[in-house]
Formats: sequence, structure tokens, C-alpha cells
Amino acid sequence: MSSPATIHPAPLAFEQLPLARKLCPATEVLARIALLPRPLVFTNGVFDVLHRGHVAYLEQARGLGASLLVALNTDASARRLGKGPQRPLNSQQDRASVIAALASSTLVTWFDEDTPLALIEQVRPDILVKGGDYDMALLPETARVQSWGGCALALPFVTGYSTTALVQKIRQPV
Repeated sequence: MSSPATIHPAPLAFEQLPLARKLCPATEVLARIALLPRPLVFTNGVFDVLHRGHVAYLEQARGLGASLLVALNTDASARRLGKGPQRPLNSQQDRASVIAALASSTLVTWFDEDTPLALIEQVRPDILVKGGDYDMALLPETARVQSWGGCALALPFVTGYSTTALVQKIRQPV
């Protein structure tokens, strides 16, 4: 009795992967979010080296609404944040792809400004979410989201997780 031949599917090009459909240039974001269920949750960040704290944060953010739009700082925007000359370690396309691969993200875009305020004004999310290190009352984004009836909140940190601390740990001599 012979065994059936093993069938190996042809590998997919990156553009054919399901995660690629979640990537969205800012120029297309309005058309794409018009198709998403509401309430729309918006968050942003660099998300340079994804860790447990990021994943928990994004899961919590996604649980607040029907869709989660994650806006990433471009490489140039991330460099202006003062995290060090070699940051981000991963390119914006790589960071966006990793975030898009998460079940918690619905759509991933990027912004080149220092803050996502202009993008938030375009998108008009129902809920703005930031990490626990932000004082939401001080952010201009909070006032803007509240101006159309949305809410803004900070989610608590998962303590012990930081990309900056992780990078320092990796760079320590053994």
C-alpha cells in the first residue's frame, strides 16, 4: 500500500498574506475606516520591539470597541521622540507588519508628525486610548476626541515591560 503524496502549498507573497490587508497608508485610512464597525478605538505609538506589555495593552484597547486602528510613528517621527539615535530598531514597515499580524488590530497606519493629532481629527475615533504613563487631561488629542463626544482613557501599564529597558538589557556586555 502506497502512501499519498504530500502536498505542499506554494508560499504566499507578502502582499497575499492576511496581515497585508490590515496595512493602510494614511491617504487611504478614511475610506478603509468607513467600512469598519463602530465604536472605533484609536491608539498610537512606536511599538519598536513588541513585548508582553504591548500585546496586553493592544488586547485591552481592542476590547473597548468593535475595531482598533493602530497608528505608528514613522521612522522619522520615532527618531524625533528622543529614544536614541539607533531607534527605532525595526523599520516602520516591519513594525506595522508585526502589529497587523496581531488579532487585536483591525487596521494599521502610520503618521509622520510628532503627534497623531491631525490623523485623529481626520479619523474621528469614538475612543482614544494611550498607555498609563500619559496624563490624558494634558493631551490635545483628548480635548479633540471629547469635542465630538468621544472618550479618552489611559490603560494601566503591565509593569516590568519596556522596549527601552529591553534594548539596554540586550546591549549589556555579558
